[in-house]
Amino acid sequence: MSTPSWGIEPVPERLRVLGLLDTFLLWTNLGISILVLVSAAYLGLPLKQALLATVVGALIGNAMLATAALIGADARVPTMVLQRAPLGRRGSYLATGLNVLQCLGWSIFELIIIATAASALADRAFGFDALPFWKLLFGAIATVLALLGPIGFVRRFVRKFAIWAVAASIVYLAWWIPAHGHLHRLWNGPGQGGSFFAGMDLVIALTVSWIPLVADYTRFSTTRRVAFWGAGLGYLFPTLFQFGFGAILVLSHPSISGPVDVLTTIAAGGVASFLALLALTVDETDEAFANVYSAAVSMQNFAPRVPQRILIVGSSLVATAGALSFDLTSYSQFLYLLGAFFVPLFGVLLADWIQHGLHYTRADVFEGPSFRPGMIGAWLCGFALYEWLAQSQDLGFWTSFLARLHPLDSQIGASLPSFALSFALASVVGVVARRAVVATAEG
Repeated sequence: MSTPSWGIEPVPERLRVLGLLDTFLLWTNLGISILVLVSAAYLGLPLKQALLATVVGALIGNAMLATAALIGADARVPTMVLQRAPLGRRGSYLATGLNVLQCLGWSIFELIIIATAASALADRAFGFDALPFWKLLFGAIATVLALLGPIGFVRRFVRKFAIWAVAASIVYLAWWIPAHGHLHRLWNGPGQGGSFFAGMDLVIALTVSWIPLVADYTRFSTTRRVAFWGAGLGYLFPTLFQFGFGAILVLSHPSISGPVDVLTTIAAGGVASFLALLALTVDETDEAFANVYSAAVSMQNFAPRVPQRILIVGSSLVATAGALSFDLTSYSQFLYLLGAFFVPLFGVLLADWIQHGLHYTRADVFEGPSFRPGMIGAWLCGFALYEWLAQSQDLGFWTSFLARLHPLDSQIGASLPSFALSFALASVVGVVARRAVVATAEG
């Protein structure tokens, strides 16, 4: 069953068919990635602290993701269309533009990683490299999967094939990584000078980076409760596995610094290791699918009359061209930058949704004002606070400017303060706006 090219209008009841198992499997599948497995290298923490940062960050990040999934299932519209409620119809265009950029950026990242992984495995097994070939192949596969839509993707690909291959690889790696590690030494050993709260922020940022996409899929969930538990638990387990076991992997093998290093290290374990990594490489296509599909759906907030299929093909072509043209850049900086935008944006959305009685009507989304400057301001203030506290990117002028502002030495990272600030400011803006409306009506 494929999904009709459903655009920005609320999904009808006949298409709300993704149950708890479907939603859980979808987000479990999207959560498994070689890219995430190696990102534990950026924690730089001793194993005890790395595991604690993983648990705390995963619980916080997935609670946010689950709540966003619930709001999306409640409103039954894509995430960027949903942003019309707090930011205004045209105010949502800023968030939409950023989301399209991040979706295309993630698509390029994923295609590069899939192709690099496949090329390394093929070269090891058959002496066949041909990196551009793999980029074109997986770009085409991502296009086909995106054209299936969420329902067809889950029913035809995830349930029948992908989840079983991934489950087998996870079981194997859950044995291989500790067996080839040094748990006793690592448990009491030093790290690499990393910060606990920076590590926690990395885990949160990775999870929250899915919030601008989540409603694109949970709008097809049967109920709000299904969306909450399916997405929240579905993504939680892969996060715990990959950062937890990834920390053991990178601390046991200090030479690992990227996805290719993961491949060459684990594949050296024999045929079973090779097959496990092959399954993960194939599964990496899921993330490319999601970002291609969501880039197209997000662009429909700008241009609702453009056929979704054309936007999907166009997004895939851009991503594939980017993968052929660019090399990998700093992954951790990319994650922190995404968190700087989307953690406070979720704070604004949550505050506004609560003020609307924990429910958005169609009128709230489609008949609101063009701009809500107060809410946009609350979001941008949260972004500025995140950047001020984190200062994690090497972005030239922007980084130098922030450094001159003498940032605080935050003991709880940047994610929670920025979320709290944007949520509080948006709540105040909402109260003031309602009182102004009441005063105008009484006058």
